Amino acid sequence: MRRGRVIPALVLALLAFLVTAPEARAQAAGGFDFDRAEVAATGLQVPWAIAFLPDGSALVSERGTGRIMQVRPGQPATAVATISGVSASGESGLLGIAVSPSYAQDGWVYAYFTSTAGDNRLVRLRLTAPQTQPVLLSGVPSATIHDGGRLAFGPDGMLYVSTGDANTTSNAQNLNSLAGKILRLTPDGGVPAGNPFPGSPVYSYGHRNVQGLAWDAQGRMYAAEFGQNTWDEINQIVAGGNYGWPTCEGVCSGSSFRNPIVTWTTAEASPSGLAYANGTLFAAALRGQRVWAVPLTPSGTAGTPVPELQGAYGRLRAAAVGPDGWLWLSTSNRDGRGTPVAADDRIIRVPPSGVGQPETCAVTATTQTQWGNGYVIQPVTVTNTSATAINGWSVTFTLPPGHVITGSWNAVLTVSGQTVTARNAAHNGSLAPGQSTTFGFQASRTTGGSQFPSGYRCA
Repeated sequence: MRRGRVIPALVLALLAFLVTAPEARAQAAGGFDFDRAEVAATGLQVPWAIAFLPDGSALVSERGTGRIMQVRPGQPATAVATISGVSASGESGLLGIAVSPSYAQDGWVYAYFTSTAGDNRLVRLRLTAPQTQPVLLSGVPSATIHDGGRLAFGPDGMLYVSTGDANTTSNAQNLNSLAGKILRLTPDGGVPAGNPFPGSPVYSYGHRNVQGLAWDAQGRMYAAEFGQNTWDEINQIVAGGNYGWPTCEGVCSGSSFRNPIVTWTTAEASPSGLAYANGTLFAAALRGQRVWAVPLTPSGTAGTPVPELQGAYGRLRAAAVGPDGWLWLSTSNRDGRGTPVAADDRIIRVPPSGVGQPETCAVTATTQTQWGNGYVIQPVTVTNTSATAINGWSVTFTLPPGHVITGSWNAVLTVSGQTVTARNAAHNGSLAPGQSTTFGFQASRTTGGSQFPSGYRCA
């Protein structure tokens, strides 16, 4: 009798585990299906940063060659520019790249690199004339280690630059040095009026070597930072904040220092690239050879980090969410510290959960008009691409940080973080094969800038 009761109980427990475990795992992974990661490009030479053009293709910097490569999934990567005067030794070389939020109007691509003149510097160029590379910022101390290098445009439209301490720890606390800092610049390389130290590009200080920058849906800024021997960290960055290096590593005891929201041992992490989506930060780990998915609480603190892709692709450097809604990563196995395979280095793409089934509809979106703090997207055209009629559709897309939907028509919109789901209205859900319908929406940019929604997908 007892055995008869125990066996069904065990079976039920196992079934409960099998049913609930995938759901819990998907939630922990921040909405991405790491089990279906795929290789988008191979044969790159230490790809350091990933940025996206409006057409959805990626620009990838190569640290040692100084080349900027254009990557389209499933196609050979092609060189579209080479940065002049790159000095690549140890951790130095061509590092961060960024695409102007107004690329459709100005065509600017930004690059940060260690130069043959002995400094780290920032230039910009246009892919239509890539040999012309005006310098926007120079004189950032450089070394063969700790050069920082991440570039990212914030929701305020300003360009943020991370710098390392250039192997001189005292630089980090010296506000007269550009090393060991996060800098905030205008798109032209000037100092914004709202910076915390008047006349200075310094936004935060006390950093050892920041290589990851990201913003959440509320516009809060985060940075991934290498520790020395004990603790790696992710910090929430505030204007004028002092993050403690070299006085302390990891959590500090002094009230004048800001503490990280999460720490790891250096063997677990060595975090470089940082991306945000679905209420979660994704930190690409070099020595840790994994992606750390870090859920954020409503107040911006960290939940329990979850490791993904452990050892699957070796050292991971860059992390970015593309216009396609996928999480893009780069390997760094040919950097002298990894064990490369024949295909290295690679670009990896991780699909959003649930993506990958045959599409039954297609979507295109048009910007009808825009003004200083808002815009109208109309028409958003939904087309039934299947051979049979459909009785309903939904479109998902991603809002840039700080953007708010203020109105919509011909669809019902719901918002979760930065993800918007538009479902058909009662009168336009049924579409015959090849038939189309349209909807539209209006949004405001509460933090300014010139970005638009991206990653439109139809189901």
